[in-house]
Amino acid sequence: VCGSMYKTEKTFRFVIVGGGIAGVTCVEQLSSQFPDAEVALITAASLVKAVANFKQVSKTLEEFDVEEQPSSVLEEKFPNLTVVQSAVKALNTHTHTVQTVDGRTFGYEKLCICSGGRPKLLTQGNPYVLGIRDTDSAQEFQKRLSKAKRIVVVGNGGIALELVYEVEGCEVIWAVKDKAIGNTFFDAGAAQFLIPSLEADKPEGATPCKRHRYTVEPAGASHTFTEPGSALGPDWHEGIVLRGAEEVSHRVSVEYQCEVDSIYTHQELLKSPQQTLVSEGGSWPVYVKLTNGKTFGCDFIVSATGVVPNTEPFLHGNNFALADDGGLRVDDHMMTSEPDVYAAGDVCTACWEHSPLWQQMRLWTQARQMGWYAGRCIAAHVLSEPIELDFCFELFSHITKFFSYKVVLLGKFNGQGLGPDHELLVRCTKGQEYIKVILSGGRMMGAVLIGETDLEETFENLILNQMDLTPYGEELLNPNIDIEDYFD
Repeated sequence: VCGSMYKTEKTFRFVIVGGGIAGVTCVEQLSSQFPDAEVALITAASLVKAVANFKQVSKTLEEFDVEEQPSSVLEEKFPNLTVVQSAVKALNTHTHTVQTVDGRTFGYEKLCICSGGRPKLLTQGNPYVLGIRDTDSAQEFQKRLSKAKRIVVVGNGGIALELVYEVEGCEVIWAVKDKAIGNTFFDAGAAQFLIPSLEADKPEGATPCKRHRYTVEPAGASHTFTEPGSALGPDWHEGIVLRGAEEVSHRVSVEYQCEVDSIYTHQELLKSPQQTLVSEGGSWPVYVKLTNGKTFGCDFIVSATGVVPNTEPFLHGNNFALADDGGLRVDDHMMTSEPDVYAAGDVCTACWEHSPLWQQMRLWTQARQMGWYAGRCIAAHVLSEPIELDFCFELFSHITKFFSYKVVLLGKFNGQGLGPDHELLVRCTKGQEYIKVILSGGRMMGAVLIGETDLEETFENLILNQMDLTPYGEELLNPNIDIEDYFD
């Protein structure tokens, strides 16, 4: 048996690791461009994530749904594709082989690593701390929430934002490290615009969810959340009932500019100097002390503090250059520092010189764009053709929904890296729309559009063509001027 561990079962022309959006998009690209080449997708989960209902909204803005599909759906579509259902144990870049956890070894000519990110957990192995990233953890969360009276949510990205809005019948203490909610996505002004939604009653039963879900029975007891699934979609909370045990509809208190200092169980608290807390508010399974000095008891803690690139199985014995955030460094052809190894999506860090209007954020849209572009680059290299950096990396753009509002982010939407000399124009109609424009030297560098503003294409053009807007001044956002006609 020992010998066979290292016997390469089969060598593929292209091997892609990871069944998330980046990996599946890369597979589709390569399988269709090289119908005669053998392609393998190695993925730990039995379901893969695919893009559905793709719409190009404007030059750079795109909208799509994310669907979970059994991997057999992909194999039926591409006869030259083999899906290997196992996690990767090791990579040997010298011999061009990948070893899977189930003991098989596959060779590759070109490899693309799309293994995503894993949640940054506050602490490892604490039964009261739940990280939410994939459908498994979302279902686990739903199960535990149904018995909960109070939870503490830590984090300020998209998942925390949606979670806090969607949870009903349970008190939520929300700890954010910034001065405002949703800091990853927008500024304090936009946060103020959205805050009333946390207090208001939500519209009854929103439209049904368009994403198909296939649930897979866990195979025996071996399935204990060790293999992370791929990330959740933007509408992950639809179709799961997020209801706690209390009768209240919505009770959210936000604790700003603080992080978790320490976490105690009930037993530990009794022994600690903070034990006075126990007597006053009944007893809770777990207590969280925040850096602002407050301590809260709760049923469990949700850690929604972002992701770290999932590079673990690939580093040992190889010589990958890593970025400061732990991602695999890739150049403008999505190549890592190891020959014939590419990477795309959350696992990689874009280390080319960025366009002044683009930044990497670990989002669905970028996973799709990077997976698609990586497939194109691999093809170009195999065919010895030149390839230019794709236009999607010219301008950052993202469409999403928060609190049932449409949200469009363009360019340096938060003034990222612009220094002190930029100015903001804001127009806000309470409960309807929030528009923020970022100008630097009279040129539009970014924008945040919340609500049905219909300005995304106009603003995208103004950002891309860098027209001098000084003559328009404040009038740029005057609601009585039809700005679209202006710049047609």
